[in-house]
Amino acid sequence: MRVRIARTLQPGQKIRVMVVDDSVVIRRLVTHALEEDPGMEVVGVAANGRIALGRLPQLNPDVITLDIEMPELDGLGMLRELRRGDRLTPVIMFSTMTERGAAATLEALSLGADDYVTKASNGGSLDVSLANLRGELVPKIRQFFELAQTRAPLPPEVRTPVAPVPTRCRRQAVAIGVSTGGPAALAKIVPQFPAAFPLPIFVVQHMPPLFTRLLAERLDTLTPLSVREAVEGEIVQPGHIYVAPGDRHMRAVNSGRGPVIALDQNPPLNSCRPAVDALFNSLADVYGPAVVAAVLTGMGHDGMTGAERLAARGAYIVAQDEASSVVWGMPGAVVGAGVANQILPLENVVPAILREVESA
Repeated sequence: MRVRIARTLQPGQKIRVMVVDDSVVIRRLVTHALEEDPGMEVVGVAANGRIALGRLPQLNPDVITLDIEMPELDGLGMLRELRRGDRLTPVIMFSTMTERGAAATLEALSLGADDYVTKASNGGSLDVSLANLRGELVPKIRQFFELAQTRAPLPPEVRTPVAPVPTRCRRQAVAIGVSTGGPAALAKIVPQFPAAFPLPIFVVQHMPPLFTRLLAERLDTLTPLSVREAVEGEIVQPGHIYVAPGDRHMRAVNSGRGPVIALDQNPPLNSCRPAVDALFNSLADVYGPAVVAAVLTGMGHDGMTGAERLAARGAYIVAQDEASSVVWGMPGAVVGAGVANQILPLENVVPAILREVESA
């Protein structure tokens, strides 16, 4: 298991980025977009993975952006070699919005990449491409760093209020919210659920369309439970894992047939669609206290307000700890809101869920 705590940047310190891509245009575009940010500098570029590995000791970057398809040594090959000796330097993959690109990206995430951005189509203007890079790549680089404290921290009792006492009742549903680092985290925990697990499991992973389908298919090979991308109107079944489709909020709603899946394209919540808050809020309405919810690694605070609402109804809330998270944004927000009943390493999350389901 990699243990990474967000690196603290001192005032004036820049994030050092290495850009690895076989396209001269892309290298220049990424360099331009990043160096517009006063907190970043591109310390080197490389046209393939073999060149990049040779330059790493001298450049010593804080972050690597890595293309997948390159000559001599492609992105997956470089990633395999890099992670043999360097488990901590954040790597952000460049992916295409194609089935092949999505599959390669999921493979990269399983090999130790931390996040990805999707390349703009070739038909887009340079201005649009730059805007996309500023809006997507820059925040994804910054998520691995935090600024040095400029004031004394708040007392622990203020930072982390006491979580509400959960209601003792028979649990009826499990919900998992996750973002950055999610595919690898899900691949580790999904096999821990037993074949006879008696509850439905809802999963929101921040990913675009196509990626979520391939993620569900990949997870389905790791467990005897049925994993699928959720479908509008299907009846919720025990022992099934429902993955929210990309660009659709997933909710549970009551019907004459019992809880069913509802999908919509309502506005993003916390800049996300699907959003964890959309799922959690719906589960609070449908299942009340009978939910066990886990918020895992991810950037931002999606899931916090939904976890607050679930906790107010008596649900049981688990947050992944910082050391085992790729980014401790989402679970850290839940902990800071004081609604986490347990804060656990990733490998202990499912055992805690199982204990709660079995004991209630």
